[in-house]
Amino acid sequence: MDIAPPPARFRLAPRAARRVACLLATPGAGIALRVAVLAGGCNGLQYRFELDHTIADDDVVIEEDGARVAIDPASLDLLAGAELDYVDELMGAYFKVKNPNATSSCGCGTSFAIE
Repeated sequence: MDIAPPPARFRLAPRAARRVACLLATPGAGIALRVAVLAGGCNGLQYRFELDHTIADDDVVIEEDGARVAIDPASLDLLAGAELDYVDELMGAYFKVKNPNATSSCGCGTSFAIE
Protein backbone atom coordinates (compact mmCIF):
# COMPACT_ATOMS: atom_id res chain seq x y z
CA MET A 1 0.00 0.00 0.00
CA ASP A 2 1.43 3.36 -1.07
CA ILE A 3 0.52 6.42 0.99
CA ALA A 4 0.31 9.47 -1.25
CA PRO A 5 0.61 12.85 0.49
CA PRO A 6 -1.89 15.54 -0.48
CA PRO A 7 -1.87 17.06 -2.98
CA ALA A 8 -1.33 13.86 -4.94
CA ARG A 9 -2.14 12.96 -8.51
CA PHE A 10 -5.73 12.80 -7.32
CA ARG A 11 -6.92 15.38 -4.78
CA LEU A 12 -9.72 15.64 -2.25
CA ALA A 13 -11.63 18.89 -1.90
CA PRO A 14 -12.20 19.82 1.76
CA ARG A 15 -15.95 19.07 1.49
CA ALA A 16 -15.21 15.61 0.09
CA ALA A 17 -12.64 14.90 2.80
CA ARG A 18 -15.15 15.85 5.51
CA ARG A 19 -17.88 13.67 3.98
CA VAL A 20 -15.59 10.66 3.51
CA ALA A 21 -14.34 10.97 7.10
CA CYS A 22 -17.96 11.12 8.31
CA LEU A 23 -18.93 8.03 6.29
CA LEU A 24 -15.91 6.07 7.50
CA ALA A 25 -16.72 6.95 11.12
CA THR A 26 -19.94 4.91 10.85
CA PRO A 27 -19.45 1.48 12.47
CA GLY A 28 -18.98 -1.24 9.84
CA ALA A 29 -18.69 1.26 6.96
CA GLY A 30 -15.26 0.15 5.83
CA ILE A 31 -11.75 1.50 5.96
CA ALA A 32 -11.69 3.59 2.76
CA LEU A 33 -13.81 5.10 0.04
CA ARG A 34 -12.80 3.35 -3.17
CA VAL A 35 -12.86 5.52 -6.28
CA ALA A 36 -12.68 3.55 -9.51
CA VAL A 37 -13.14 4.10 -13.21
CA LEU A 38 -15.01 1.32 -15.02
CA ALA A 39 -16.03 0.71 -18.60
CA GLY A 40 -19.66 1.64 -19.15
CA GLY A 41 -22.07 4.54 -18.98
CA CYS A 42 -23.30 6.57 -21.91
CA ASN A 43 -19.83 7.98 -22.70
CA GLY A 44 -17.71 4.83 -22.35
CA LEU A 45 -16.29 5.27 -18.83
CA GLN A 46 -17.98 5.80 -15.49
CA TYR A 47 -16.97 6.59 -11.93
CA ARG A 48 -17.71 4.16 -9.14
CA PHE A 49 -17.67 5.02 -5.44
CA GLU A 50 -17.98 2.42 -2.71
CA LEU A 51 -16.98 1.95 0.89
CA ASP A 52 -14.38 -0.79 0.95
CA HIS A 53 -13.18 -3.07 3.74
CA THR A 54 -9.86 -3.91 2.08
CA ILE A 55 -6.96 -2.10 0.47
CA ALA A 56 -4.88 -3.93 -2.13
CA ASP A 57 -1.09 -3.82 -2.03
CA ASP A 58 -0.95 -1.84 -5.29
CA ASP A 59 -3.67 0.67 -4.36
CA VAL A 60 -2.71 4.29 -3.91
CA VAL A 61 -4.21 5.61 -0.70
CA ILE A 62 -4.85 9.29 -0.11
CA GLU A 63 -5.40 10.29 3.50
CA GLU A 64 -6.52 13.76 4.47
CA ASP A 65 -8.32 15.13 7.54
CA GLY A 66 -9.57 11.71 8.67
CA ALA A 67 -10.57 10.66 5.15
CA ARG A 68 -9.04 7.69 3.35
CA VAL A 69 -9.53 7.13 -0.38
CA ALA A 70 -8.19 4.06 -2.22
CA ILE A 71 -7.62 4.03 -5.97
CA ASP A 72 -6.35 1.15 -8.10
CA PRO A 73 -3.46 1.92 -10.51
CA ALA A 74 -5.53 1.59 -13.70
CA SER A 75 -8.14 4.04 -12.41
CA LEU A 76 -5.46 6.40 -11.14
CA ASP A 77 -4.09 6.80 -14.67
CA LEU A 78 -7.53 8.05 -15.80
CA LEU A 79 -7.83 10.31 -12.73
CA ALA A 80 -4.46 12.06 -13.01
CA GLY A 81 -4.88 15.66 -11.88
CA ALA A 82 -8.56 15.15 -10.95
CA GLU A 83 -10.27 16.28 -7.76
CA LEU A 84 -13.02 14.58 -5.78
CA ASP A 85 -15.62 17.01 -4.45
CA TYR A 86 -18.86 16.56 -2.52
CA VAL A 87 -21.99 18.41 -3.57
CA ASP A 88 -25.02 18.84 -1.30
CA GLU A 89 -27.84 20.55 -3.18
CA LEU A 90 -31.60 20.64 -3.13
CA MET A 91 -31.68 17.91 -5.80
CA GLY A 92 -29.45 15.61 -3.72
CA ALA A 93 -26.00 15.00 -2.32
CA TYR A 94 -23.28 13.19 -4.25
CA PHE A 95 -19.56 12.88 -4.92
CA LYS A 96 -18.40 14.66 -8.07
CA VAL A 97 -15.10 14.22 -9.90
CA LYS A 98 -13.59 17.26 -11.59
CA ASN A 99 -11.46 15.46 -14.17
CA PRO A 100 -9.30 17.53 -16.54
CA ASN A 101 -8.75 14.41 -18.67
CA ALA A 102 -12.43 14.03 -19.59
CA THR A 103 -13.16 15.30 -23.09
CA SER A 104 -16.92 14.89 -22.67
CA SER A 105 -19.36 13.85 -19.97
CA CYS A 106 -23.03 13.04 -19.62
CA GLY A 107 -25.62 15.21 -17.92
CA CYS A 108 -25.54 13.23 -14.68
CA GLY A 109 -21.75 13.63 -14.38
CA THR A 110 -20.98 9.99 -13.70
CA SER A 111 -20.05 8.99 -17.25
CA PHE A 112 -17.23 10.47 -19.29
CA ALA A 113 -14.96 9.94 -22.27
CA ILE A 114 -11.25 10.41 -22.82
CA GLU A 115 -9.89 10.75 -26.33
